[in-house]
Amino acid sequence: MTNKDLTIIITTFHSERRIENCLNSISHDYRVIIIENSRNIDFKNNIEKKFPNVECFIPLTNLGYSQGNNLGLEKVKTKYSLILNPDTKLEKNALENFFERIKKIKDFAILAPRYGQSYDDVASTDVSQLTEKIKKKELVEFNKVKGFAMFLNMKKFSRIGFFDHKFFMFFEEIDLCRRVKNHNEKIFLDPTIEIEHVGGESVDEDLVKSLEFTRNWHWMWSTFYYHKKYDGFLIAFIKVSPKFFSAFFKKLFYQLVRNSVKKNFYANRLSGLKSSILGEPSWHRPTLD
Repeated sequence: MTNKDLTIIITTFHSERRIENCLNSISHDYRVIIIENSRNIDFKNNIEKKFPNVECFIPLTNLGYSQGNNLGLEKVKTKYSLILNPDTKLEKNALENFFERIKKIKDFAILAPRYGQSYDDVASTDVSQLTEKIKKKELVEFNKVKGFAMFLNMKKFSRIGFFDHKFFMFFEEIDLCRRVKNHNEKIFLDPTIEIEHVGGESVDEDLVKSLEFTRNWHWMWSTFYYHKKYDGFLIAFIKVSPKFFSAFFKKLFYQLVRNSVKKNFYANRLSGLKSSILGEPSWHRPTLD
């Protein structure tokens, strides 16, 4: 296996300051596809000039995480792909260790790096054995892994399909992992692969507050949609009811005390949940000055 067998995909949105650390940690021998959702031509030109192994695509509209990654995956011609967040950094030998691992295993759909996965997600290993397995650098099978870095076996996904395009933000990798398991395919964590994840910093710092309303709208939309998809409308409604009433009464409270920022925050949550319950698409998009 060589660098010709792996393509790296990074979906971004105003991540100019964050992504350079990520790209600097990747050998220029690997092809990197960036999907930039902000329609920033200057970003495309600058990043492609600075990193000759990078090809940046700018869709006509903001596709979000799922459709953005799907667009990148459709352009992959290699056996494997690596989905990365822009706020990540590959530790030394991360990709070399991936290739060493897949020489020994063939039957996997997703391989994830070592990074604080929840013990609740362990599939076939007793939790009490997990720490010991990781110390010994042994593979651990999981039901789901975090989406900031996932190696995909492309052959498997020709049958499973890629991300559900209806998600714009949140629950995308949870849904993908669930479909992988429903197809009786395997998801592993590999302790020999280490990728640092800053977390919550995929967007440049000066835009974080502006995007908070969008995040909360989609958190509520995706929560209901995900549960409806797998559990049906009634169960989904029951599961989100506490969130609905919490947002409703907090909106009223902040309206009474004339805190317009907090009022709009919870109004946005209600709007996302209402749209999902009514079967509307995840239409909300960030408005940036």
